[in-house]
Amino acid sequence: MSYRSTSSQAVSNWLFIVALMVCGMILVGGATRLTDSGLSITEWKPLSGAIPPLTAADWEASFRLYQQTTEFQEQNSTMTLVDYETIFWWEWAHRQLGRMIGLVYGLPLLVFWLRGSISGHLKPRLLALLGLGALQGGIGWWMVASGLVDRLDVSQYRLAVHLGMAFLILGACVWFGLTARTGPPPVRQGRLVGAAAALLVLVFLQIMLGAFVAGLDAGRIYNTWPLMNGQLVPEDYLAGLPFLQAIFESHAAVQMNHRWTGYLVALAVLGFAVAIWREPRVALKPFMVILPALVIAQIGLGIAALLAVVPLGLSLAHQGGAILLFIATLIATWTARRAM
Repeated sequence: MSYRSTSSQAVSNWLFIVALMVCGMILVGGATRLTDSGLSITEWKPLSGAIPPLTAADWEASFRLYQQTTEFQEQNSTMTLVDYETIFWWEWAHRQLGRMIGLVYGLPLLVFWLRGSISGHLKPRLLALLGLGALQGGIGWWMVASGLVDRLDVSQYRLAVHLGMAFLILGACVWFGLTARTGPPPVRQGRLVGAAAALLVLVFLQIMLGAFVAGLDAGRIYNTWPLMNGQLVPEDYLAGLPFLQAIFESHAAVQMNHRWTGYLVALAVLGFAVAIWREPRVALKPFMVILPALVIAQIGLGIAALLAVVPLGLSLAHQGGAILLFIATLIATWTARRAM
């Protein structure tokens, strides 16, 4: 094996490790949201914030800052310092994992760059990905800041931007990891290439709709299936809002849209699987089974989480299912572009 092929494999492995860490980051972020921990740290300290409170006085000072938030004053006014420590650690872990990802991405990038291990095709893309990672940290604080005053939670719009950026970074890590290992895929036209790309966009859209469900706690209402409290379309779908506003701010609308887009994803996956079955390209055949299996499991987890009123374990499993479905669809898109 040549040095170039060995170094390319090392770059690929590094990007896949970063992708795995981003998956963990998304799950910890989900747990932070589900446990209402996201507003527990009210200051943005990218470097010094890596050190948590170490003394009783430090903990008291941090708790006093949280007590100034609307969330504490209107929702958690009976919270003790011990209770606060629990939610603090979730948010701290989420931020700390972000710092670790920055190091695990940035330092090897510098080493690989100086060694000449990164192809010219990937260099500008990996630099852009570094910039996206830095931007994501700023977006995270922008999101948290939206919930510190006059709100009990962060803005669902900013939450969706934050989650969307996380999935874009995840997708880039996987795509560039494949590129480093095998070279960039050719720009190949074809029915399956377009179908795979469209399915990937649809899966991403469904994930964004899920972000609005999480941001509004919309999974805590209409905990019935297949109907929504006996109705196909809930009577408060618009909630007295204009349509374009309702689809992002009405709890009923947000949940219904997420439900029905999930069914649409399932139909699209089924159609894609049939298209693969009719194709002679062997490389795509595994996705004929993988994608339907993942989407069935994901719908099952979503229904179970809804009926159980979004417990932490089931909700995180549902989020994990979204990650797996997104990655599998992205790899299917990659494979469709390369397969002869």
